[in-house]
Amino acid sequence: MVKQERAARTRDALIRSAAEIFDREGFTAASLTTISSQAGVSNGALHFHFPSKGSLADAVESAAANQLQTITDAEAFNGKSRLQHLVDVTHVLTTGLREDVVLRAGFELSGDTSRASHVDLRACWQAWVQEAVGDADDQGELCTGVSESAVTALVAATVGFEVLGSRDSTWLSQPRVTQFWRLLLPRLATAGLLDDLEAAGSRTPSEDQAVFF
Repeated sequence: MVKQERAARTRDALIRSAAEIFDREGFTAASLTTISSQAGVSNGALHFHFPSKGSLADAVESAAANQLQTITDAEAFNGKSRLQHLVDVTHVLTTGLREDVVLRAGFELSGDTSRASHVDLRACWQAWVQEAVGDADDQGELCTGVSESAVTALVAATVGFEVLGSRDSTWLSQPRVTQFWRLLLPRLATAGLLDDLEAAGSRTPSEDQAVFF
């Protein structure tokens, strides 16, 4: 049992170290020796868990996909509208991309054309947005005929925030995302719902922290 726990800790340390190196240097330039050294383990231990740099990148992507699943599954509606839930999840995602290097590196790896992506995180996000917008439309929360445009605008904007935020974290700040929602919500929400929506998100900082730590 102790050996299993130690092996799990080593594996987690290698994934986080790899995410930090991939995030900083990119997949192609990243060195396995640098990754193992930063994780505080030997090259032999790294190869015991991950036979190649590609398999390590796959593990980072999988860990990021699990984190994305946690974000999109987080919190039932609790009396909130579907559209407010969509706003809130977008804020949590951008916070995670700013603060969680594994999540950020996973998205970057998914867009790296130098390797075959193990999990397409951007496609996973797009699928969730399509479902969430569809739910809001079914509940009568959206203006007539805007659902398809809403998906296009939201996916394009959030992926843009993710790409730009990998080098300039201000793109992933709450004010930037809030500005986006303040511009978009009046076009999407029905008149009876608009005044109840919070473009800055309705979650508390402690709720967001619980998702990541």
